[in-house]
Amino acid sequence: MSYLVLARKYRSRNFSEMVGQDHVVQALTNALTTQRLHHAYLFTGTRGVGKTTVSRILAKSLNCQGPDGNGGITASPCGVCQACTDIDSGRFVDYTELDAASNRGVDEVQALLEQAVYKPVQGRFKVFMIDEVHMLTNTAFNAMLKTLEEPPEYLKFVLATTDPQKVPVTVLSRCLQFNLRPMAPETIREHLTFVLGQENVPSEPQALRLLARAARGSMRDALSLTDQAIAFGSGQLQEATVRQMLGSVDRSYVFRLIEALAVGDGKTVVETSETLRLNGLSAASTLEEMSTVLQRMAVVQATGTTATDDDSDPEAQDTARLAALMPVDEIQLLYSICLHGRADLGLAPDEYAALTMVLLRLLAFKPRPGAQPTAEKKTLNRTAAPVSVPTQVPAPAAVRAPVAPASEAATPLVVQRPPSASPVVVAAKLGVVQPWEDEPLPPDSVPLGSQAPVSPQSPPPGQVLPVRESARPSAHSDVDDDGRPDSPDDYVPNRPPALVEPAQAATKIVAVPVRTQAESRSDVTAQQTPHALVPTEEGDFWHATVQQLIKAEAINAMVRELALQSQLVARDTDQWILRVERESLNQAGSRDRLTAALKTAGHDVKLVVEIGRVNDCPARRNTAASEEKQLAAEKIIFDDPFVQSMMRDFGAKIVPGSIKPL
Repeated sequence: MSYLVLARKYRSRNFSEMVGQDHVVQALTNALTTQRLHHAYLFTGTRGVGKTTVSRILAKSLNCQGPDGNGGITASPCGVCQACTDIDSGRFVDYTELDAASNRGVDEVQALLEQAVYKPVQGRFKVFMIDEVHMLTNTAFNAMLKTLEEPPEYLKFVLATTDPQKVPVTVLSRCLQFNLRPMAPETIREHLTFVLGQENVPSEPQALRLLARAARGSMRDALSLTDQAIAFGSGQLQEATVRQMLGSVDRSYVFRLIEALAVGDGKTVVETSETLRLNGLSAASTLEEMSTVLQRMAVVQATGTTATDDDSDPEAQDTARLAALMPVDEIQLLYSICLHGRADLGLAPDEYAALTMVLLRLLAFKPRPGAQPTAEKKTLNRTAAPVSVPTQVPAPAAVRAPVAPASEAATPLVVQRPPSASPVVVAAKLGVVQPWEDEPLPPDSVPLGSQAPVSPQSPPPGQVLPVRESARPSAHSDVDDDGRPDSPDDYVPNRPPALVEPAQAATKIVAVPVRTQAESRSDVTAQQTPHALVPTEEGDFWHATVQQLIKAEAINAMVRELALQSQLVARDTDQWILRVERESLNQAGSRDRLTAALKTAGHDVKLVVEIGRVNDCPARRNTAASEEKQLAAEKIIFDDPFVQSMMRDFGAKIVPGSIKPL
């Protein structure tokens, strides 16, 4: 007899043998007991959690005949009747399993639905089980919708899928959905212990823990790995052989790495990473195991107990010890680094080098012992070294000032600081910046001839603006009205510069015009009037005539544009003269159609169109009227006391373009 794998040999035969899906078992058991049966069931969940198993148990419960052949619908199928044994062996004629992954077309679904018109041959119900139903095409889904919604009373649908998001909502709404959850590692370990006890295979608890974690919630994967481990270990399960088979990292390496990171021992981290390389252990598995241990450490810090609360776990003590050794914030940081570091392994040329960088990343953010935290301020350094200002700067030719007498140049003059002025004063003739009287100059920038000692203090920060002199020179100045010396001899380049005198300070600095944003449309209109409306004698008549033609829809398109943009210069009994600015409007066809429209309106005249400047036309009158309405509407808003108070107290502004006249 051939060997039967554990996943098939220990498949659950009834609801009482199922593990890890109590919520589904309870719902189906109660439904079968009370005879409240739905016509379509949808079982969702990851691979190996029991979707097909539940479907077969449900089919046996619906068709079980009992040991004596007189049984009915039951939540506990006998397993010995003809229907139960045939369903377990896969030869029950009224139970059909369709693999939608390989039979996903509309033809296969139609062939299955053709059997729905026939009553059961052997059992009580026909059961159609469609596995991986999300693989069906849209046409196949549409073909089964009507039968799925209202099947015969003897037909039950059971659908199974690992990706319910791909199932159309029209199918989901017709089914009773059950979500089979991934199984916990403890549940898988307990079931493996039972299976190995039935098989008389010796095992170590830590080996079963490794298998349960490697299964990732799938009981079928756990039983398949157990089969492989039994063969690898020659009929027994030991931790070393199972770890070698799975290629998983020994937790001792993980504990060593976390402890080295906790104490900041970078050398041990690098050496342990090199040991993992020499042993050929997976870098991704290392980060995964570290994430698991760090998660358990965080749970210990938060609750005082491990996540499993299993005293027999030999790793519980090491986890608790490391949880007391590492601060809470470092655990969270290292956990996040390990999670994101797994994505970096595939980008690096060497995954072990990437693993080392991921591990050393925490040490880069770890504060040094005894180091004081420093806060970087993003402000200007007020005590920065003063910038040396040269004592002689050649002035530009356009603003080159005359030379003051030697007595004036020997005594530097500063101006008292106004209350609201910027804390700088400018030597207007040469552009040399001097501080205020209460803020002395730096030592290296004292003007020539000054012997007064000053303290090294830089002027407060500010924006230095160029100052231009007034056009009128002072009484003793040798500068012409154009700002240049009277003669080339008046300018001596080697003579020290003269500073601004107190009497001239008020007249040397002039205001700089500032362009401000217009507060309303009225300001813009007042500033921009390139083509203002100039009313003419014939303007009112021509405007009324054009508006009448537009209202009667007698003109449109280019003819209407010609009438709106033209000015009636003169009119006689049989001839009118129009003027336009654009040559493109003066077309023969437009003139003829406008002439015909005027004749229909009672003006049988000939039109003569000339090119020239237009001062009064219907378009400008319409624009002026709309602008007048707009200004009136804005005046109402701006004159409102509430609006004025908001603008005065809170600096509010009216959004341009938000005011529209009604």
